[in-house]
Amino acid sequence: MVSLSGMVGGSSWLGTWATVGVPVGIALLLIWVVQNGVKTRKGPIRWPLLGSTVEVLWNYDHLNDWLVPYFEKYKLTFRCVLVDTSYVFTADPANVEYILKTNFNNYPKGSQFHEKFDVFLGNGIFNADGENWRKERKTASLQFSSNVLRDFSIVVFRDYSVVLADILNGAAMRQQSVDMQDLFMRYTLDSICKIGFGIDIDTLKANLPDVPFARAFETTNEVCSGRFMDPLWKLKRAFNIGSEAKLTKSAKVVDAFIFDVIKTRKAELAALKSAGMEESFNQARKDLFTRSLLSSANTGEYLSDKNFRDTMLNFVLAGRDTTAVTLSWFVYMMILHPEVAQKIHEELQHAYNEHDEVTEEEEAEVSSFCEQKFHSRLLSFSHQLTYDSLMNLHYLHASILETLRLYPAVPMDPKSVLADDVLPDGTVVKGGSMVSYSAYGMGRMTSLWGPDAKQFKPERWLVDGVVQMQSLFKFTTFQAGPRICLGKDSAMMQLRMTGAIICRFFTFQVVPGFIVKPRQMSTLLMTNGLHVNVTTRT
Repeated sequence: MVSLSGMVGGSSWLGTWATVGVPVGIALLLIWVVQNGVKTRKGPIRWPLLGSTVEVLWNYDHLNDWLVPYFEKYKLTFRCVLVDTSYVFTADPANVEYILKTNFNNYPKGSQFHEKFDVFLGNGIFNADGENWRKERKTASLQFSSNVLRDFSIVVFRDYSVVLADILNGAAMRQQSVDMQDLFMRYTLDSICKIGFGIDIDTLKANLPDVPFARAFETTNEVCSGRFMDPLWKLKRAFNIGSEAKLTKSAKVVDAFIFDVIKTRKAELAALKSAGMEESFNQARKDLFTRSLLSSANTGEYLSDKNFRDTMLNFVLAGRDTTAVTLSWFVYMMILHPEVAQKIHEELQHAYNEHDEVTEEEEAEVSSFCEQKFHSRLLSFSHQLTYDSLMNLHYLHASILETLRLYPAVPMDPKSVLADDVLPDGTVVKGGSMVSYSAYGMGRMTSLWGPDAKQFKPERWLVDGVVQMQSLFKFTTFQAGPRICLGKDSAMMQLRMTGAIICRFFTFQVVPGFIVKPRQMSTLLMTNGLHVNVTTRT
């Protein structure tokens, strides 16, 4: 029989356990979870219910760098379980080849990617799968294989590079700092709108006007990218709050701009044709939009304005952000490695000659003379930058490739998994989950690039002074397999053109106290731009 004193004593014991034992037990359980998580799981610690979501969100603003030590620790591949899905992150070229080529059909963009980017990219080539993707791919392939488009693009790149250089020279003369990333975004937006739509939007005017479309484009891209690591994005979308409220506003600005351009361009082309202005109409046929419009009319497959909107926005994303991002990091690398900038400058001096053409009247005023003299030298130099001559600038090419290796424009590429599968390194992936290869992480792996993998070293690309490309499954900047970037040759030509002019005429220094760091989104933009002081070379 239990005594009253025993019952009281038991109650006291229970009270003590409630106040001391429960917290101690929970602490021991957490220690066990942590220790066993580290010991038994290949990747970040998984907490009950939450998985690794807390750690991912905590490190989200530097997610690409967060991945690197996990790749190093777990032989290039690891699993990361979130609240709403599971990821396998990889930096293994064999896995990348399997995903992008060998078993391509099992790793589409998928419904998760499409849903997250639908408001931005619609059914365009970057957001499509299956038959939609094949149609978009075929159409784009025909356009990009055209010599007319290539030749037109080179002229556009050269013309806008000259405008950019004149702005930089003016800033140098006035000793004003500039945001190179902002200038490059304007430069590439002007270029891509000219090539894509045949229009001048003049964001590189001397006063650098505010461009609501450009700001809205970046916001839309950033919020859509953030949805991948935000388990609450659908809830926020339903109530139109937080980041999703920003997205609603920015997407409307983007759509209004694109649909207005489509409407205006169609009206201009119709007017030219009805007026019998064949010469002007034929000149207009060089841009991508007009060529697509005529092609759809010839085949009888008339495209809606929504079709054109999706196609052109995907084209803008590919041709604007990625090139501007690369040029920004390229300039930053030239600042950190002035010896590389000097070697490029010497290569350019050896390859080209310049002639000044300045009249006596222009010598009357020193300021006018200096600007005109620079512009004359600039034009003389730029007109020598032909397709063939640019292809022979091997050290410049190697420096661009090295920039892309360490700072790939698209640092991470997620894919859906249709059916259960096993990757070449033995990693099991489940249908309905996600896999993502990290171009950013791959560029930093010593197992792939040697002990100096994290160093900026253009020479690694050269054999006897000539660029030798690496496997596209190791250097994944332009993807590989069926989805390999159709515009890679055009992008590299623009990078060479702009890089040549910049390295020939300017040197840069980061504004004292300014911190350069990446911004977490689908493209590797710098968080606050790249603010520099400019000096014009003589």
